Amino acid sequence: MPLFKLKDVSSLSLQPGDKQEAEVEGVEGGKVLLLNAGGKISAMGPKCTHYGAPLVKGILTKGGRLTCPWHGACFNGQTGDIENAPALDALPVFKIVEKDGGIYIEGEEAIIKAAKRKPNFKCGVSGGALADKVVVVGGGSGAIGAIEGLREKGFTGPITMITNEGYLPIDRTKLSKALITDHTKIQWRDEEWFKSGSVDIVHDEVVDVDLVNKAVITKNKERYIYSKLILATGGSPRNLPLQGFKVLENIFLLRTVHDAKKIVDAIGDKGKKIVIIGSSFIGMEVANATAADNDVTVIGQETVPLERVLGKEVGAGLQKLLEGKGVKFYMSAGVDKAEPSGSNASKVGSVHLKDGTKLEADLVVLGVGVAPSTGYLKENKVVRLEQDGSLKTDENFLVVGLKDVYAIGDIASYPYHGPGGQGNYTRIEHWNVAQNQGRVVAHHIVNPSLKSDFFTPIFWSALTGQLRYCGNSMHGWDELVLQGNPGEGKFVAYYCKGETVVAMASMGVDPAMAKSAELMKMGAMPSKTELKGGLDILSVPLPA
Repeated sequence: MPLFKLKDVSSLSLQPGDKQEAEVEGVEGGKVLLLNAGGKISAMGPKCTHYGAPLVKGILTKGGRLTCPWHGACFNGQTGDIENAPALDALPVFKIVEKDGGIYIEGEEAIIKAAKRKPNFKCGVSGGALADKVVVVGGGSGAIGAIEGLREKGFTGPITMITNEGYLPIDRTKLSKALITDHTKIQWRDEEWFKSGSVDIVHDEVVDVDLVNKAVITKNKERYIYSKLILATGGSPRNLPLQGFKVLENIFLLRTVHDAKKIVDAIGDKGKKIVIIGSSFIGMEVANATAADNDVTVIGQETVPLERVLGKEVGAGLQKLLEGKGVKFYMSAGVDKAEPSGSNASKVGSVHLKDGTKLEADLVVLGVGVAPSTGYLKENKVVRLEQDGSLKTDENFLVVGLKDVYAIGDIASYPYHGPGGQGNYTRIEHWNVAQNQGRVVAHHIVNPSLKSDFFTPIFWSALTGQLRYCGNSMHGWDELVLQGNPGEGKFVAYYCKGETVVAMASMGVDPAMAKSAELMKMGAMPSKTELKGGLDILSVPLPA
């Protein structure tokens, strides 16, 4: 194995929790991250395998857990293995050699340059393992988290994934942020990858589950027998039950690549009047993605965008940032109807508000929330859906009252034990959460005696700048502690219930979110009073 010298590194004097980046001599652009993880010094890939964030700017606990500064991906600081979503590839680890007064690493040049390694996934399923068949319903974040987690942890039984999207699992977060229309550009893994792990991909739609005989029934009248079933069917975007919205063309929902393509085709050569209904994350991201070349208007029921989640001060600041890009807002507004175009009666021409305002529209995008996609269970005599259409689960995401059936992602209401959660049932619609839940299920299937590990919910949003958020405020917050100015795109906001910080949002202050997520996981987040006194979260030491 070739040896490569690390530039300007003559000793390894890192303390537990310390890290530094080093250039690799003789490898163009080559770098490694040196870190002390739990007393062991390691050399590994320097970039997060998700979107390439520099891990030297991330958070490293003294015990050796390494968190990306951008989106919360976590890696084991000794093995490089994935511990938390959204990264799917692990970090390569290189042997360190000290000689001739210098520090060297042992490794292949191509791997040093790539700075990532594929997880253990290859698996040849034998006929004798059929008793352990796992069926995954859905093709999103939760599904790929479960499938990759199963193979990583050594599960050797057959796996079938049934998806109705028409393509392999994608990075869905990029649909609203960038309106990507080619699924191959945001596909996580190709067909060969799934074949190498003996994962059977079925492009079909599940219409029912026979819980007595442990079989899934599809639209094509096929039956798929399971020993363990993972339901990961995600959410369905809501439409508006108002005049014109279900009949007129050029009114779009956004959930799939097909939806994004329809929107992009309708925009065509730009310069269109786009009306976006809904001022939460999907609507705001689409506004941000289309504002440069179009006339964009956002309609929201709240007094400011994102008020329910982020509060008035932060929402007003984000509105100001988007107004700076030319986006117009009609807030505290109710929609009355959609009217056809004068030149083409089949297409939308305007949206009318309840106060009589008429907004001309070449196309309309709806971002008015999602509902759990559990329609295939509504007539099921054994399953009990919650009022919102979700399935209640335990900490391991086993559906309450059912045997060998798990539910993850947008359809799961689970006991939340994060700050302020107190074990209350909570449904969280975050990409990271679904994938982490899939990993929890995989670990539970492989080792049912293993206690599930708490992960802090994380999401991010592209709203002129990169908004980052961790925790969960669904059970309420009563005070906002704000450091910085949202209208200038640089702030940290802490959402407090009493003295407890239950969630935080930041923009332009990395790695504040990653640090907060780790402190929340450790039960060591500062109090409201401390933060009101001006405490900088980046100065707070991590517990040993």
